[in-house]
Amino acid sequence: MENFTIWSLMIDISIISGLLLVGTILRAKVRWIQSLFLPASMIAGFLGLAFGPSGLGILPFSEQFSVYPSLLIAVIFAAIPIGAAKVRLSEVFHRVRNMFSYSMILTLSMWGIGVLFAMLILNPIFNDLPNGFGLILGAGFLGGHGTAAALGEGLIHAGWEEAMDLGMTSATVGLLVAVLGGLFLIKHSTESGKTQFITSFKDLPSELKSGLMPKSKRFNMGQETVSSSSIDPLVLHLAIIAFIIGISYWLTNTLSDLIPAISIPLFSVAFILGLLFQAISRRIKSDKYVDGRVMERIGGTATDFLVAFGIASINITVVMDYALPLILLFAFGTLWAYLLFRFVGPNIFKEFWLEKSIFGWGWSTGTVAMGLALLRIVDPELKSRTPEDYALAYVGVAPIDIIIVTFAPILFALGFTWAIPVVLLLGAAAIIVIYKVTGLWGQGKHENTSN
Repeated sequence: MENFTIWSLMIDISIISGLLLVGTILRAKVRWIQSLFLPASMIAGFLGLAFGPSGLGILPFSEQFSVYPSLLIAVIFAAIPIGAAKVRLSEVFHRVRNMFSYSMILTLSMWGIGVLFAMLILNPIFNDLPNGFGLILGAGFLGGHGTAAALGEGLIHAGWEEAMDLGMTSATVGLLVAVLGGLFLIKHSTESGKTQFITSFKDLPSELKSGLMPKSKRFNMGQETVSSSSIDPLVLHLAIIAFIIGISYWLTNTLSDLIPAISIPLFSVAFILGLLFQAISRRIKSDKYVDGRVMERIGGTATDFLVAFGIASINITVVMDYALPLILLFAFGTLWAYLLFRFVGPNIFKEFWLEKSIFGWGWSTGTVAMGLALLRIVDPELKSRTPEDYALAYVGVAPIDIIIVTFAPILFALGFTWAIPVVLLLGAAAIIVIYKVTGLWGQGKHENTSN
């Protein structure tokens, strides 16, 4: 491995920044890119994928550039609560309840249905497949490359040597499904009038098509809350975020050392510390010196870099020995994700079901970063508060993820693979039953049908 230096970091940022500039120009000038709602960050990512290490190998990215998204996602979620307007607790509870329920259904069903499909359909056709082959779907689509690595390591210890390679392949394919499938769903949704914040593409103003804001419609990015004679206002806001990320990183490492079996996501800790920082600053009446719009722009900047780095660092190596069963598993996983998007989302969410379900599509097939990227297309100002809801909900969902990744390889090794889909799918079904019994099922159906 090369010696990673500050100049390696600078080169990576310089390359991806250049690609972002190219992406901005292409979005402004190429009509077919405009018709797909492709953000400049996605265009930059695809260019980085084509010309980077996984493609032609022309762009000299460092060997570390694939880890940047893990840091950037923490920046995004740390910035969400800081400077935000005060909301009523009861309002937050109802929103988070629905997002928690939706996230649990996606998590439990995606893990469970993959194993069930493999055991009922794939294993009888392909006799040499391991019983836990279906775990690859949840590990890659739902979890991404990090979860695929964690589960792969556990399955290797359980005697399945190819699990790591298959998991990484699944995560790569899932990311592409998230992006391409998400763009298709967004285009169809805008044409059928289901979106709340954008309308049919044909009726969109020129700035949403080209991405270039005319002078008459420009507005300030934020306000200067301190005098530059003391500290630059932007530096103050960046310092807050950097401090929170540093504390979050130290805290997650400390918890990992104390409890090695548990892996706590950095972005969840960063969001909780961001909430704590906001509560303290509000308590001492210093929150008026933190501008919410500036924090939104910092989060938006991190999102664009995250998407670009995330796509550019995709590993497109395919494990050819498992190509056909993988294709069938991925096709079924894509269909299942669509069914969740189409039939669960509008029945769970009371408001903004399309926007929140698009986000759910992104993270349940690819990554949270892809979910955020797709969300920003249909909800550019994040008025649906979807990231905030998800960050809070994930605090409750994370332990379930950890339990699955920890115990699924053990059950696989002991020969109790059937227990995985039975328990997980019953859990998802129980949530739906509770919603039906309490009359909460079908909350969002009238919201978008009236558009």
